[in-house]
Amino acid sequence: MSAVVGHVAELSVPLDAGKVRCTACARYCAIPPGSHGFCFVRKNVGGRLELLTYGRASAVQVDPVEKKPLSHFRPGTRVYSIGTVGCNWRCLYCQNAEISQEHEIVGRALSPTEAVRGAVRLGCAGVTFTYNEPTIFAEYARDVIREAHRAGLFANFVTNGYMTPEAVDFLGPELDAVSVDFKGSGEPGFLRKYVSAKGVEPIWESAAGLARHGTHVEVTDLIVPEVGESVEATRTLARWVREALGRETPFHLLRFHPDYKMLDRPETPVATLERLHAVAKEEGLDYVYLGNVWGHPLEHTYCPGCGAVAVERFGFTIRRWRLDAKNRCRSCGHAIPIVGRLSPDYEPAFATPVR
Repeated sequence: MSAVVGHVAELSVPLDAGKVRCTACARYCAIPPGSHGFCFVRKNVGGRLELLTYGRASAVQVDPVEKKPLSHFRPGTRVYSIGTVGCNWRCLYCQNAEISQEHEIVGRALSPTEAVRGAVRLGCAGVTFTYNEPTIFAEYARDVIREAHRAGLFANFVTNGYMTPEAVDFLGPELDAVSVDFKGSGEPGFLRKYVSAKGVEPIWESAAGLARHGTHVEVTDLIVPEVGESVEATRTLARWVREALGRETPFHLLRFHPDYKMLDRPETPVATLERLHAVAKEEGLDYVYLGNVWGHPLEHTYCPGCGAVAVERFGFTIRRWRLDAKNRCRSCGHAIPIVGRLSPDYEPAFATPVR
């Protein structure tokens, strides 16, 4: 196999003795010549940091935007999802471990232009960077995003948020939306043991920084039973979201499914998610959702003004759309902060939307 030729990684600074510091993620790896960072895809080649996965996609798929999950951004649209190998976390339950923990640089060639052509050809409204942590291939993502914008598409990240201020400034002006995925409510002990991350502060700073750049931000929180279901940690996170991002920020509590090295762990009990949902609502968040529990009433968007169901969902499908042309509740007129409208041509899998 021929050697992989990388792309210059702009998020980097030179150090003494030929070392280079990566400034993409909060690990700030100091990388000697010939070595790579924690993510395995950013390598010091002759004193210059290179991104080995530039233009090399290991996973490409068309998804509904609701799968990301984004419930308040461009509802009912499809996105061209792109992932590469490598990650800056070591989640013991990772459902994409076959690519995120891959050390060999593999994947099919997919230039920014080719990615956008594929998205347009398949009728997608946007491009999404997901499946592994997109921060580690920020330069590739940035170039795809610029091509996407030229073609009239939006772009979003599904990210763990473990970025640097440099990465936030690099990506923030480009990104239209992000889903920032906290794990175990960002409780420090959980992050250290199950994720190999040192703390939650970089995630908080990144989410707030992206919001300041005008990026639409939604927050997800994976609840792992017994080891990552702290009421106090969820309360702390919900309070931070309200204070730093605003009470209208969508907050998704996600059900855990056993995978990778945690196959012996049960799924999160629905009662646990419901209890934590109540905690987040107590902290003043207007839009709190349960994820990975299809058919549950807490998948819906409820109007904070009158309590009526404003958007009825089943999994990733919108079943009823009860907002007017300005995204106001049809029952009381309260404005629901959703970016974009449901297309009149939207064809759900289960029922006809009511407009």
